[in-house]
Amino acid sequence: MTISTIPIASLLLVLIPVILVLFIQFSWSLNYKEGIYASLRMLGQLIIVGYLLGYIFSAESYWVILLILVGMIGLSAWIALRTVKEQRIKQYGYVLIALLAGGATTLALVTQVVLEFTPWYKPQYLIPLGGMIFSNCINSISLAADRFYEETNRGTSKIEARNLAYANAMIPATNALFAVGIVSLPGMMTGQILSGVDPLIAVRYQIMVMAMIYGSEGISSAVYLWLMSRLHKSP
Repeated sequence: MTISTIPIASLLLVLIPVILVLFIQFSWSLNYKEGIYASLRMLGQLIIVGYLLGYIFSAESYWVILLILVGMIGLSAWIALRTVKEQRIKQYGYVLIALLAGGATTLALVTQVVLEFTPWYKPQYLIPLGGMIFSNCINSISLAADRFYEETNRGTSKIEARNLAYANAMIPATNALFAVGIVSLPGMMTGQILSGVDPLIAVRYQIMVMAMIYGSEGISSAVYLWLMSRLHKSP
């Protein structure tokens, strides 16, 4: 089975629910402009990355792939601190360490040990899997940072704030483990099934992805919070 190309006219129809959400935000006097900006940015980023990936996938130099991964980690660390903007510069190094400890090591395990593809820097695997890992780490660290500061600002001890922040950061990942296969069929599994892959093979890949995401989120959030509770001095 070959996945058919979606015509542009048909693709535009999927924006109808997005427009409805923006209208609701406007009607309720909420920040609809942020939604418009986010939607336009999403469209622009995906169109650009579509062209960029064509070049990346044809690249035969591992330096190009490593440079892209370094850029992904650097941007992920900056985005993860969006909820604590006043602390971005101070905490940037902590988040980098956390992403390397939880994200980069998990990516290496999956690509070099579990999948064992050749060459080791094969971009068709390394870039998409790295994107999955680091994007989810962004969410968990962002939730952890926001809750940690909320708790410490109200006088909670750093250790207790760390524990509460970690529990909060892991809620989405834990919910995803509960829901997968029952409530939802995640993106990778759905894509493989649509392309004609045996569902049982797709399940193996999805198990790998779920474990990869849960582990990378948990480790990176824990490392970040450990650094914050032990080393960071509150302003």
